[in-house]
Amino acid sequence: MNEVPRGRLKVYLGAAPGVGKTYRMLDEARRRAGRGADVVVAFAECHGRPRTAAMLDGLEVVPPVRCAHRGGEFEELDLAAVLDRRPEVAVVDDLAHGNVPGGGRNAKRWQDIEALLAAGTDVITAVDVQHLESLKDVVEKITGVPQHETVPDEVVRRARQVELVDIPPEGLRRRMAHGNIHPPEKIDAALANYFRPGNLTALRQLALLWLADRVDEALNTYRAEHAIGGVWETRERVVVALTGGPEGDTIVRRAARIAARSAGGDLFAVHVTRSDVLAAGASHASLARQRRPVEDLGGSYHQVVGGDVASTLVEFARAENATQLVLGASRRGRLERFVTGLGTGESVVALSGDIDVHRVTHERVGSGTLLPSRRRTLSRARLIAGPVAGPVLPVLLTLGLAQLRGTLNLTSEALLFLLAVVGVACIGGVASAVIASVTASLLLNYWFIPPIGAFTLDDPNALLALTVFAVVAATVAAVVDRSLRLSRRAARATAEAETMSSLAGSIVRGGQTIPALLERTGETFAMESAELVDEPPDMAGVTAVPAGSGAYLALHGRDMSSSERRVLAAFAAHVGAAVERARLAEAAAEVEPVKAADRMRTALLRAVGHDLRTPLAAGWAAVTSLRSRDVEFSVEDGDELLATADESMARLNRLVENLLDLSRLEAGVLRLNLRPTALEEVLQAALADTPGVQVGDVEKIPEVLADPPLLERVIANLVANAARYSPPGAQVLVTASVLGGRAELRVVDRGPGLPAAGRERLFEPFQRLGDTDNSTGPGPGLALARGLTEAMSGTVTPEDTPGGGLTMVVSLPSAGCAAAS
Repeated sequence: MNEVPRGRLKVYLGAAPGVGKTYRMLDEARRRAGRGADVVVAFAECHGRPRTAAMLDGLEVVPPVRCAHRGGEFEELDLAAVLDRRPEVAVVDDLAHGNVPGGGRNAKRWQDIEALLAAGTDVITAVDVQHLESLKDVVEKITGVPQHETVPDEVVRRARQVELVDIPPEGLRRRMAHGNIHPPEKIDAALANYFRPGNLTALRQLALLWLADRVDEALNTYRAEHAIGGVWETRERVVVALTGGPEGDTIVRRAARIAARSAGGDLFAVHVTRSDVLAAGASHASLARQRRPVEDLGGSYHQVVGGDVASTLVEFARAENATQLVLGASRRGRLERFVTGLGTGESVVALSGDIDVHRVTHERVGSGTLLPSRRRTLSRARLIAGPVAGPVLPVLLTLGLAQLRGTLNLTSEALLFLLAVVGVACIGGVASAVIASVTASLLLNYWFIPPIGAFTLDDPNALLALTVFAVVAATVAAVVDRSLRLSRRAARATAEAETMSSLAGSIVRGGQTIPALLERTGETFAMESAELVDEPPDMAGVTAVPAGSGAYLALHGRDMSSSERRVLAAFAAHVGAAVERARLAEAAAEVEPVKAADRMRTALLRAVGHDLRTPLAAGWAAVTSLRSRDVEFSVEDGDELLATADESMARLNRLVENLLDLSRLEAGVLRLNLRPTALEEVLQAALADTPGVQVGDVEKIPEVLADPPLLERVIANLVANAARYSPPGAQVLVTASVLGGRAELRVVDRGPGLPAAGRERLFEPFQRLGDTDNSTGPGPGLALARGLTEAMSGTVTPEDTPGGGLTMVVSLPSAGCAAAS
């Protein structure tokens, strides 16, 4: 059976409601249908806008399914009907929408769209930037309006196309003023709150930046797929090379200024840890100190391993599509540069190609050591130069001494030959030193030991001198070679320790998720990619090491040396530990609701005895007294006892109703009948049992979308709690206002107030802040008030009352705005 190819997703992204996303979707649907494509409108939100509704003319529309929920009726996407219809293209509006529960529907509309894509249908959809999960908190800080419906960023990033529907803030406000977004009665409030110029400018910038990151991802993927190594200067990307030396601060500041010259410029700081030896002078503490300003300036810090610093820097810059590479001027002096040749800076310039290289001067220029550590190992050049210098250098010395014959004695000439052998040992190691010592011994014997011009190997003294000469030369060469090898091993261990220390520091700071750890691992070892797999792949160019719990860390790219594998094993241990921590955190998150429910039951058991016993005991005592035949009560006393019994039973009834509603709410079976509700009507009934409450002007407040009886219970509980803590003679104040398409009801008391740290505990049933006995708490009233309000898509938030006291703010969506959305 042939597998159905997955459909393609296109997303219209908008900075705010009203920019024209739905209009653009339907316009594209009409154009595709005109070209002969099989297009259906699976679901479209026209929000009562005539021009948008007119775009549906001539398009096939799948009727929505009507769903009953909590006493209300809602229209939802009929996913089954669209799947049965199997169109080529489906238009599905409002990607972040949350579906009405029940009927086997998915929880979110984006999950419905995933089902359509899996069935092979192309989908065109739309979403506002405020509904992206990663930007939810940022948008709430900007606008002051919480976002209850979001979509994971990854869903939008996987789209084949993301098109920005952009309009300048003033143009959007004009569209609002002309009545093209909200009805006339909502325009002034919208322009004064959510649609303020500053809000719209900030949202527009968020949308542009998010889309720019997505474009960067697509560009990098394209370059990788087509093996493009050249730099594409789409925007300034500056790489600064850090050595850990004292010049680092100067170089970072210079690179940051270069990146800041271009809007959207990126800054990358990189330190190369050599796989064979750690560069002299590199300090982990200095690197950590220089990393902080890089991150403060909005840049990112990277540490990579490479055999050659210059080529590794250029490879990293090309991988990041960098346009500029900044590094410090050499700290080596003139003599050192003459002796050791080109340095890292000159090599980078030679390899950089189309990447601009900046050499930044600093106060430590030319103040380095004589012999840099990079010359203390046997590089490929030295492995070639050593055997060549073994015979050549003694021959050159012989030619020079022949010109000075008679000036120096035999002892001085022998010492000069010994010095030449030691020099060759420093260049090429033991093998080159042996070649040089044999060559020097023969030349010394033939040209400088009498009889000159003949070998005197039959003379025991001459033979002993030559043997001692060769042994001394070989011993010195061996000592030099061992010293170099030990230096190389120590430097390798230091490099590995520095790499692992940097990784451990990142994990301790909490900034490394598992994908970030994998990305850093691949980057550190200059590999194409890194992933966690269940079984080690048997492929060329893939290195896999165990990462614990039956998983393996696999790196794709090149074959790794044994020393690199040892460091990789340590990386794998960190990754395995991170995976295990993620599993434990997930398990803990699953247990937390159970613990919360257990705490709730414990609180109920502790408090129910007191909260139920008090009105029950009072009513029981009143009824028992009335039934007693030992005391004859007057009419007034009898009426008072009957009133006490009635009041106690009413209090007991309210408490039981609160407990039942709270249990239904937690079980998710409380039915809601949401409809437009006037606050003044609900307030009149809610305050009937609480006299002396001062009510502000609420007649001008628009209707809210709420369940009237439940909203009455919310207000009654909040007012009763405020009255309980208000000082004698102080009135509870109830006022209302409108902000950003939501109505805010405030219940104000002049009581002792609450510290900010303990306000969340206020909404736990039977908790009173500061009490040592939970049995004397205020009952489930506040917990029920918050639960009922959140069920109606609202919030209950405590605030300080100016001048002392506590204000409970109930925020509910306005009926008009809720219908428009």
